[in-house]
Amino acid sequence: MPPRKAISGTNLEQAKSHNRRVVIEAIRTNGSLSRAAIARLTALSTQTISNIVEELEAAGLLRAEATLKGARGQPAVPYSIDPDGGYSIGLQLDHQLAVGVITDLSGTVRARIERPVDRPTPAQAMPLLAEICDGLMRGFRFDRTRLLGIGVAMPGPFDVEGMTSVGPTALPGWQDFPVAEELQRLTGIAVTVENDATAAAIGERLYGVARSLGSFVYLFIGTGLGAGLFLDGHLYKGSRHNAGEIGHMIVRPGGLACGCGKRGCLERYVSLRAAYDRIGLPDPDHASPDVLEELLAQGDSRLDAWIADAVDPLRQAIDVLELALDPETVVLGGFMPLPVIEALVARLEPLNLSVSSTSARVTPRVLIGAAGKDTSVLGAAALPIFSETNPQFEVLQKPLG
Repeated sequence: MPPRKAISGTNLEQAKSHNRRVVIEAIRTNGSLSRAAIARLTALSTQTISNIVEELEAAGLLRAEATLKGARGQPAVPYSIDPDGGYSIGLQLDHQLAVGVITDLSGTVRARIERPVDRPTPAQAMPLLAEICDGLMRGFRFDRTRLLGIGVAMPGPFDVEGMTSVGPTALPGWQDFPVAEELQRLTGIAVTVENDATAAAIGERLYGVARSLGSFVYLFIGTGLGAGLFLDGHLYKGSRHNAGEIGHMIVRPGGLACGCGKRGCLERYVSLRAAYDRIGLPDPDHASPDVLEELLAQGDSRLDAWIADAVDPLRQAIDVLELALDPETVVLGGFMPLPVIEALVARLEPLNLSVSSTSARVTPRVLIGAAGKDTSVLGAAALPIFSETNPQFEVLQKPLG
């Protein structure tokens, strides 16, 4: 049995909300726990834990499981997260697809709707997203009072002149558009918006291979390339929510022209669009990632050439991320088909020497994400849940009084 992960709480009265999240995180990470076990893992007093567990059980977020028979005294009652304690809607908008899901507190998809799009503008996309939300709520019967909100995942970067709306990896017309405000007006539900890489990192943290990690980078391979940064137990978004836009990091000076105006950007070598261009597909704007999986199964030499060409730029990106951020691991995922990601990862070794090159490490330097092709929309659905359950350590920095 792996060692249980401790998550420190605080006995400060004004940090009650933080402590509730700490308790939920302890149970989410370790599985069902008794009150005594939660107290040991969180360093909170027994009375504090007793009060919080009672509140969370009354709120429907936790449920009591069958009692555990101990050596002495009363049997311990373990508590787990109640999947029906909360629901959220996740929306993912990309160049060719709009997807919506409803998930419960455990991350299980209860309903799903998918609609084709073609590089939609806000005028085209917003009514469609509202329609998807309405269809999800009509198609799945649940207690609406337990709907935590809507999360939206979209390609970044956001609000950057010359990068947000230009080039084949960007969506047109979204510069300065108030996505959250407009969708909330259309649906009457609170909305949170993140770039697809950050959303995917949240999904991987809650439900995937990074659920027990405190620091990792999620490399999202989509039409372009971005990174979600989960560092020291919380997301790092940057001053304008554009942290992790490493797709526009130059890896080959003077290399292939990029829509951002530079040459040799990473996503010109490692992305779906890069693979489509390298293979020579006649209509890359409307190509499906499935074609890459089919070509891989056929042993197509063009796809093999792209993988060989992508390996060194990807190694370079991993090297930079490790040296700059010192994460426990780098997770690869996104819209790229899993077999293609596996083929790419298989060729990465030997990775460049970096601060992560240590014999003491337990987690591999590179992991493959577990969420599959729905990683972005699952991450989007996780946004409202994440805000309700992830410990917010900044609350501890607030002054007393």
